[in-house]
Amino acid sequence: MKNKAILTFLLIIFMIPAHVTFSDEVNIYSARKEYLIKPLTDEFTKETGIKVNILSAQSKVLIKKIIDEGKSTPADILLTVDAGNLHDAKTKGISIPIRSNKLMKLVPAHLRDIENHWFGLSIRSRVIMYNPNKISPSKISTYDSLANSELKNRVCIRSSSNIYNQSLMSSIIHHNGELYAYDWASNVVRNFSHSPKGNDRSQMTSVVLGKCDVTLANTYYLGKWITSKKEIEREYAKKIKIIFPNQNDRGAHINISGALITKYSKNIDSATKLIEFLASDRAQEIYAKKNHEYPIRQDIEVSNIVKSWGYPFKMDMMSLTTLGSLNNQAGIIFDKAGWK
Repeated sequence: MKNKAILTFLLIIFMIPAHVTFSDEVNIYSARKEYLIKPLTDEFTKETGIKVNILSAQSKVLIKKIIDEGKSTPADILLTVDAGNLHDAKTKGISIPIRSNKLMKLVPAHLRDIENHWFGLSIRSRVIMYNPNKISPSKISTYDSLANSELKNRVCIRSSSNIYNQSLMSSIIHHNGELYAYDWASNVVRNFSHSPKGNDRSQMTSVVLGKCDVTLANTYYLGKWITSKKEIEREYAKKIKIIFPNQNDRGAHINISGALITKYSKNIDSATKLIEFLASDRAQEIYAKKNHEYPIRQDIEVSNIVKSWGYPFKMDMMSLTTLGSLNNQAGIIFDKAGWK
């Protein structure tokens, strides 16, 4: 009986690929909903044998949780959206530089932290969306145009406390300076159709229902409408159009989802392997086709829906490290401009 048990054990050992260690695991604190990243982590586990555990919550909640847990935190990776959140996590001291030649090759320089604390894993663009029955696209071809007086009472945008808007403002500060950014924000506020409230899809719904004519939203939200199980959202998607702004100068504003390794990670090697996998061609294709986001390299195939909006388009190539560092100035300017 004992010999039979030993023989069975040896057979199992020889059937397992040498690179797979089933005792390995990675714990992700994710600001992205689990269903968005589960297909990717499942693929990673299948390929490596490394187990992935996911805890989902809002970015600010997760950053505070990591700080409060300190050395006892189980978190190996913080996965979140927007360079502003990644920069915030870094400045609060919860990350470490990631040492990976593979990531340095896979992730373009402007999409990663200048000290390699975080790396971008997918791209989204904050674009102008509009009602084609109410306004000509030629009138709203730039972010600057949202401040034009002819758009008075026609613009709806979410609150200035939203990180997406803060990052857009950071890009305007970078390209045009703080005085211009203040004037722009003040004039956009004068064009509000109503006080900011709700998320991106709330603004898009307002455009469709005629409560305003123009808004700003991230591209993938329209992808979600187009593929929605709800008939009303699929109908709404037919009544709104996208413009990639500033195609004749700096390009459309972009941001990222990205990842960092936590300061007290117990599984740094496995965490690094997972982030490398998420930047790989295979994972990038899943990001692009399942979530209607943009890959971090333009040689990756995107979904037909994304292609239908116009791809590739000219992207703003500013460093997202700079974007994160200007977040505080963005908030101050919004407050001065009365953008609630």
